[in-house]
Amino acid sequence: MQLQNSIKMKMQKIVTIILLLAIFQPFLYGQANERSLSNATADSIPKKRDGKASEIVGIALPAAMIVYGAISQGDNAIRHLDYNVRNSITISNGFHFEDYLQFAPAAAAYAMKFSGVESRHDLLDMTVLYGLSNLVGGVVTVGTKLKVGRMRPDNTDRQSFPSGHTETAFVAAEFLHQEFKDQSVWISVGGYTVATVVGVARIYHDKHWVSDVVTGAGIGILSTKAVYWVYPYIQKIFRKCDIYDKYDKKHNPDYRQTVVFPGYSNGDFCLTLSKTF
Repeated sequence: MQLQNSIKMKMQKIVTIILLLAIFQPFLYGQANERSLSNATADSIPKKRDGKASEIVGIALPAAMIVYGAISQGDNAIRHLDYNVRNSITISNGFHFEDYLQFAPAAAAYAMKFSGVESRHDLLDMTVLYGLSNLVGGVVTVGTKLKVGRMRPDNTDRQSFPSGHTETAFVAAEFLHQEFKDQSVWISVGGYTVATVVGVARIYHDKHWVSDVVTGAGIGILSTKAVYWVYPYIQKIFRKCDIYDKYDKKHNPDYRQTVVFPGYSNGDFCLTLSKTF
């Protein structure tokens, strides 16, 4: 009987880890598809279809993760999995390294940028994109925490759902992926692996249920993707000239620029306007 219980506990741990690792695995296939498309010599119609399929997968996965968390609000198999996993693991009260690790993928992005690795955007745009992604993800996460009011596994407060640490980590991982996905697939693998470790740590430190972590990851990924989708339109609104025209930006003395920065002051989110005349 004890042997059966031990096997069951180990299997539940494995299921938890596989579930969390599955968060980033489909993006590796998407990345491989992107790189194969760039080297393909076939006509443009198949490329567009393949790109569209990859884009759909990129949206569907984090959306499914958020739906997973929404379903966990009821008394069902998903919620029971939360309880079973929590009861089967050995809770750790050690150092909460995830408090710092959650920012590691973003730190890696800036480190590579300063080291001269080519990114998708320049340093200013990278900073604005990362800030906006955290702003969107943070608002959604905090709003959901206050609305749902789920008790944490350790009974400290009712801000368990979704996981803010995991959301922050996956914002950083998706940010890293978006900026350097054309350089190497292993950059994305590393970012998502670190973010997954953050989610697992939140469970083992008894701060979150599995569904909290899965939902937080979905919010982080989808928030960052959304910001990257709308950012070109924001640029067109606030900048008088096309910033993608690098020649004009460098050589035109009449170049003018308007930039909006996200900020946080005295408990309130704000936007700062910067204009070059």
